[in-house]
Amino acid sequence: MHTDRTAPPRSPRLRRALSAALVLPLLLGALAACGYGSKAPKDDAAPAAATGGRKLSAGTVRIGHFANVTHATPLVGLAEGLFAKELGGTRISTQVFNAGPSEIEALNAGSVDIGWIGPSPAVNGYARAGGKNLRIVSGSASGGVSLVVDPERIKGPHDLRGKRIATPQLGNTQDVALLNHLAEEGYEVDPATGRGDVTVLRVDNKETPTLFERGDIDGAWVPEPTASKLVASGGKVLLDEKELWEDGEFVITNVVVSRKFLTEHPDVVEAVLRGSVRTNAWIAENPEKAKGHVNASLKRLTGKALPAGVLDRAFAAVETTDDPLAATLRQQADHAVRAGLLEKADLTGIYDLRLLNKVLRAEGRPEADSAGLGAE
Repeated sequence: MHTDRTAPPRSPRLRRALSAALVLPLLLGALAACGYGSKAPKDDAAPAAATGGRKLSAGTVRIGHFANVTHATPLVGLAEGLFAKELGGTRISTQVFNAGPSEIEALNAGSVDIGWIGPSPAVNGYARAGGKNLRIVSGSASGGVSLVVDPERIKGPHDLRGKRIATPQLGNTQDVALLNHLAEEGYEVDPATGRGDVTVLRVDNKETPTLFERGDIDGAWVPEPTASKLVASGGKVLLDEKELWEDGEFVITNVVVSRKFLTEHPDVVEAVLRGSVRTNAWIAENPEKAKGHVNASLKRLTGKALPAGVLDRAFAAVETTDDPLAATLRQQADHAVRAGLLEKADLTGIYDLRLLNKVLRAEGRPEADSAGLGAE
């Protein structure tokens, strides 16, 4: 980390981020209609071939996820072949996304059937489509999000005024969490442009560490492993988001499915959920091997593996779970409303946990609760 960042030049990356912020108000109408971001390319190198056996009702299932440690379940399950084992002759096709709004767009467009995604984009996508496009069918992960800052510029929460803080994408889960936290601390920020007492810049996770090292941003509210990368570059954790939640638990990753795909191919959805539940159990029993799978997948998907220290810290910060932690999703939806990124919406029916609970019962596990938001 540079020791003198009092007046850093703005890099081309930062200028692009600022330019995007300037045009965001013009894009909001379009975003409301079709979702955020752009569709990701297929991850053709992923271990997508099924292991053989009886084909289910769909020949192929298209799965979306991120190249994040908070998405350890799909990264490990795909690499270890646990999803393929449950799907038999049904093939797996995968797409990788930087943030949830882009994945919701792909789900709405019909290019993704099932996706691992954060709660805020799921809620936003559900509300904008009047509940016609998706259902949350399982939880996947809790925690793994931090506000990491340059300790030379930001000593505490009262030093954020005038600073530049990055999030992965407008309207994604970390973006909503930051805007809500800033409001609770008394800072005023326009949610669309990111301008205000604190400047919120929407930056691709891949670029955030470079901007931080150059001094072009003063901190970032980001998921793992980006948070641990910033710490390795000299950043300080100003706030671990776990501190804001009762019992330190909050949903960071859900499993969502296209409502059409769920209706037409419940056997395939059930197989994917069985793979997810068994993957989470495998991760708990084989943490070192799981870390190896995560790092190998990140290297393949991003071009670079994580250093051991970064991987260990990031992996320890995330808890895989089948529980959707539905009560915390309700709170996150309220945060999005207060932040001005979502109008108040009736979320009753956003969950359909029937297939998950069928799988959990078969595994001798207690059923998951929808906190009154289920379609059952």
